[in-house]
Amino acid sequence: MTPLLSVSDLHVSFATEEGVVRAVDGVSFAVDPGEIVAIVGESGSGKSVTAMTMLGLTRSPNARFEGSAEFDGTDLLTASEHELEGIRGNGIAMVFQDPMSSLNPVYRVGDQIVEQIRAHEPDLKRGAAYERAVELLGRVGIPRAAERARSFPHEFSGGMRQRVMIAMALSCNPELLIADEPTTALDVTIQAQILRELRALRDETGAAIIMVTHDLGVVADIADRVLVMYAGRVVEQGTLDELFYDPRHPYTWGLLGSIARLDRDRSRRLPAIPGSPPSLLDPPEGCHFRPRCPHAFAKCTEDPPLNGRDRCWLSLEEKQARRMVDGAIGLAYETTVIS
Repeated sequence: MTPLLSVSDLHVSFATEEGVVRAVDGVSFAVDPGEIVAIVGESGSGKSVTAMTMLGLTRSPNARFEGSAEFDGTDLLTASEHELEGIRGNGIAMVFQDPMSSLNPVYRVGDQIVEQIRAHEPDLKRGAAYERAVELLGRVGIPRAAERARSFPHEFSGGMRQRVMIAMALSCNPELLIADEPTTALDVTIQAQILRELRALRDETGAAIIMVTHDLGVVADIADRVLVMYAGRVVEQGTLDELFYDPRHPYTWGLLGSIARLDRDRSRRLPAIPGSPPSLLDPPEGCHFRPRCPHAFAKCTEDPPLNGRDRCWLSLEEKQARRMVDGAIGLAYETTVIS
């Protein structure tokens, strides 16, 4: 199968007064038609920059890009603004984290969807575009869609506003939908509804989805394949089952070990990965996770390649032996960390 999106050795850096920030450092991945790929990692890992670069939203005079990102025969990194205008909405659409900062507060939501539709289909009559907008609002689970299309964004709850954003993103039938933290700040019930609707829309339209998130619960609910990012790099990649049942990188072990579990001893403190992510102005030599990793050794000062599934110098046997802590996957924090 030919990938819908193929990203190869992507580097994104920004020149600042303090120095060069290497936000994305050699990221490669592909997304097949109809596939849901999750990009997971802590804040500052580069996952949102990676996603927004696909739509040219990180372009600025101080930004530098290397590598390639091929979508439908077009390299998104070198495409002109005119070419990107044709791809945004029609080819690739994006759902942002905060709908209130994306929706116009003084413009009715139905009219905002109509504006998006007619920007790509200028010959479509306004009435027909409005009918499609109402249909889209109903499709994403908004009750009384014809009535609510005349409402303003502040008249919707957070979950409903996110549904409006999804409807807007789907208005031009994109082949790829990028969802950047679409369930953040929503309660668990609304999160589940949004994820269920995204899966249903994938099944109905055949669109591929890139889900950007820090929440492994969201990943478990929706993803077919997962990329784990840390300090601008992909440190592990694999199917959903591989990530949860056969994780290979210590950072992934730490993420999995920090998830609250019903079978965990309630008297024990929920473990967290020690330390903090490195500055992308001056990342550590070799493995970027080395200063926080209890399994680091001398070779970790060398840059590990992404061989197959993960970017780690430990042997497969060592990984399988060291990832279990008290009968569950996690980091052995009592081990001395080598800096």
